[in-house]
Amino acid sequence: MAELHTHSENGKSKRPAKRSTRVDLTPMVDLGFLLITFFVFTTNLGRSNAMNLIMPMDGEQMPVKESGSMTILIGIDHQLFYYYGKLVPGKAQIQIKQTSFREIRDLIVAKKRSTPLRDLMFLIKADKRSTFKDIVDLLDEMVICDIPKGHYAEVELTVEEQKAMIGQL
Repeated sequence: MAELHTHSENGKSKRPAKRSTRVDLTPMVDLGFLLITFFVFTTNLGRSNAMNLIMPMDGEQMPVKESGSMTILIGIDHQLFYYYGKLVPGKAQIQIKQTSFREIRDLIVAKKRSTPLRDLMFLIKADKRSTFKDIVDLLDEMVICDIPKGHYAEVELTVEEQKAMIGQL
């Protein structure tokens, strides 16, 4: 509550008395804690959004036609490379092409349109120095392009592919 004090010397003063006000903020502190408690109890905690990734199992392998596969290589410094089919030894420098995250969606959609679904396979290979964000962004592109589960997999990068990527830098 607010209090009003008036002071005058000896009760006789020609000047109007100085009035001082003092505001008690204790109820405001109580109100603040009540509001904090209310919001803590009524807030819904957000659930994390995680993408389900189907990892290939050990054992039986799915046959993939060479004409239906596209390999996407994730390099360092947010660089992407790709090639179609099987990598021919000695011709990796010519076969592997560089692209960007802006162009990869068009390449994925074009491959999906030109290949029957039963033959379609995307192999994702990441360099050990590439960022986790780049891998997640590429997996997001697979979901955006509506590539069915089981038609893309993360595979280890070969030495020849790594040398070809370094040669293209």
